[in-house]
Amino acid sequence: MNSKKIIITNPIVTVDWLQEKLNATNLVILNGTIPRVVDADKPKETQQIPNARFFDIKNVFSQPNAPFPNTMINLPEFILKSQDLGINEDSAIVVYDELGIYSSARVWYMFTSIGFDNIAVLDGGFPAWKAKKYNCEEKVLFQGKQGDFQAQYRTNLFRNYTQMLQEIQNKSSLILDARSSDRFTGKVPEPRKGLRSGQIPTSKNLPYAALLHNKQLKSKSEIKAIFEALQTDETELVFSCGSGITACILALAADYVGYKNYSVYDGSWTEWGSLYN
Repeated sequence: MNSKKIIITNPIVTVDWLQEKLNATNLVILNGTIPRVVDADKPKETQQIPNARFFDIKNVFSQPNAPFPNTMINLPEFILKSQDLGINEDSAIVVYDELGIYSSARVWYMFTSIGFDNIAVLDGGFPAWKAKKYNCEEKVLFQGKQGDFQAQYRTNLFRNYTQMLQEIQNKSSLILDARSSDRFTGKVPEPRKGLRSGQIPTSKNLPYAALLHNKQLKSKSEIKAIFEALQTDETELVFSCGSGITACILALAADYVGYKNYSVYDGSWTEWGSLYN
């Protein structure tokens, strides 16, 4: 096993790659799982990848009193809370979740948005790790020493409501919505109580599930074909969803196949459906 420091050059890594790098001195493994509402009755996972640290998107890395869910915390808070997880400036982060690829992409995007690139999503997440019968351990809270993590915003990677209004008026970008087609078209109600159905004007639908196969990203050629079918050549991409989580799967897939001119609408449909008349 590799015990040297590693540099990550791809936004996606395989479980075989991670198994080989487990002893890397700067490796930090984050579990960024968010349970889905539809999985509320399922038993909670008690195991984790060895030495994983829980990255609590909902309660630690999102604004607790924000009007809309999963709103990114401010940069000083993000830095401090990352340091609390023992993350250093030279850390190499691999983030996974227990659903395959779901909320792990959000963690990747949060770090990317603050200029930290030595990070990747584990393709297939914990299900793929267990399928290979690699070692697991009981979940434990991280109690290591404080890290020295530092970062700086890349202000172009998140869009707010005002910017989205301008995007629509100027028709300067292609807005892709990661929700299911039934939610996008309003055939089924939104899962959040009181939130109306609908879609952002001018947006097109690209359900995040269309980019996955067996809980892993599809091949680069398949993903490229999906984006090209939406006529994304030389177009700025803005990704949206319900509350800013699965939009990041679209961003991850786009980055994976070479797109760089993209952003995520952080408030997504929860904000837009509440504010826009």
